[in-house]
Amino acid sequence: MECIQGKCLVAGIAIGRIEIHEERQIAVTYIRAQDVADEWKRYEKACALATVQLQDLYEKALQELGGEKALVFEAQKMFLRDEEYHTSVRDWIENRRTNAEYAVYSTGQWYSEKLRCLGDEYMRERSQDVKDVTDRVLSILIDVLAESAVSNRRGVTQTITSECSIKADGHGDDRIVLARELTPGQTMQLDKESVKALVSTEGSKNSHAAILARAMNIPAVSGIEIRPEWNGKLAAVDGVNGKIYIEPDEMTLELLEVQNNAARQRREQLESLKGRETRTKQGKVVKLYANIAGKQDVDEAIENDAEGIGLFRTEFLYMNREDYPTEDEQFLLYKYVVESMQGKTVVIRTLDIGADKTVDYMGLKPERNPALGYRAIRICLKRRDMFRCQLRAILRAAAYGRVKILVPMIISVDEVLDVKKLLDIAQRELEAQGIVYGEVKLGVMIETPAAVMISKELALEVDFFSIGTNDLTQYTLAIDRQNAELDAFYNPYHLAVLRMIELVAANAHEADIEVGICGELGADVQMTKQLVEMGIDEISVAPSKILQIRDVICHME
Repeated sequence: MECIQGKCLVAGIAIGRIEIHEERQIAVTYIRAQDVADEWKRYEKACALATVQLQDLYEKALQELGGEKALVFEAQKMFLRDEEYHTSVRDWIENRRTNAEYAVYSTGQWYSEKLRCLGDEYMRERSQDVKDVTDRVLSILIDVLAESAVSNRRGVTQTITSECSIKADGHGDDRIVLARELTPGQTMQLDKESVKALVSTEGSKNSHAAILARAMNIPAVSGIEIRPEWNGKLAAVDGVNGKIYIEPDEMTLELLEVQNNAARQRREQLESLKGRETRTKQGKVVKLYANIAGKQDVDEAIENDAEGIGLFRTEFLYMNREDYPTEDEQFLLYKYVVESMQGKTVVIRTLDIGADKTVDYMGLKPERNPALGYRAIRICLKRRDMFRCQLRAILRAAAYGRVKILVPMIISVDEVLDVKKLLDIAQRELEAQGIVYGEVKLGVMIETPAAVMISKELALEVDFFSIGTNDLTQYTLAIDRQNAELDAFYNPYHLAVLRMIELVAANAHEADIEVGICGELGADVQMTKQLVEMGIDEISVAPSKILQIRDVICHME
């Protein structure tokens, strides 16, 4: 038996036969274009087909994993519409008279390196997106989806693998897939019934592939140097401790089985908490809500016994389309969620576009620091017709259940007053038109130090607070949370952040309004007790975390 230590990406234990997924690099050579117009046409057709493929992956991820996980494929589609990318390909074809393959390859190398050199983790992920998209377009250009090898006719000197589902190759039904690094598309197309774990040489917890694997409940370990002789051997993956065992002995298998049984018993224990009120032993009730991104997430929220929806991210309704959603489109979606929750509270966050979430049709200009730029309520208060359309749709949906409106990125009382005016206008318009609408409560996200410091004044104008700890931590510590180089300095438990949460809770309760938390800190079971003691009334997390948080609260004194 051989035990290799790696890094845990996704917790879990699995046993199966190793299948090594070999990555063959694309290498193309320059061929002088005989017909420039024809090369450009070939490129355009390849981009169109790549868009169709990515749309299929988007819809598959949307259906199986939810809106947030599907965004990786939306981001890749955006690169296929990127003007700078297209301009570079055109330059190579028209001015340097290269074949389309070489133009795409060269552009991909340049663009990917450009993003990688920007230095932060977020841009490195975008760099990987560019590489994935470039490989996809090249695959189409050389018909690799239909052929196992590529001819030198168009200057391609090596073969590459396609993104079809990885085959078992006689290794049995239970497979442990080993690869240098899997693309999001390859991960999404894995056969979840037979692939029991993923092991890679490269990859981080925040990589797209790891996020998808986590959503698919596939254990994953990275940092493993893969050896060809392992192919076909029995292996055990301990995703909890980040280890892989090659040809494990009986004692190791028994220990892993004990771990597996303990995890199964834990799941059963959590299942028994369904239907139970989230209450401490001393009687303090905390509402446990779910964060969702669309109708596809509602079933998971209900399955995990969410007491309501604490954060409905509406921006995903605006993405993956060519124009703004209509009022009726929005109304029907909001109504579906509200009715599905059967009288439980649904908190709908108004459009939080900008920063890392953009759409072409809005015409938002590139920004040097988008996290501090034109985003969220700043866009909505400038594009009032768009914002009023959303407010009208939410008001109409409120006729079918309990709805609250949550406004992100607030930094002043004046912004809240502007929102209230627009909300009043929307109500009067609906009334004048004889359109049924319901009453809503208005809340703001506390996610900037400015909002914290004026939370006493804000509390007098709204019905509730929701603390967004992700951005609050980032802005308080002046640390880009996407930058891996700063991981050692990024501390969500920083005393300054905790004091801010405590201050916001105190100011909320002084004004007799409720305060919730919807950031990652709310999903941290190690922090649950402290948050409740600070006075947090509501915690909204990913549906899969609800029962774990309830277990902690119900055992609190």
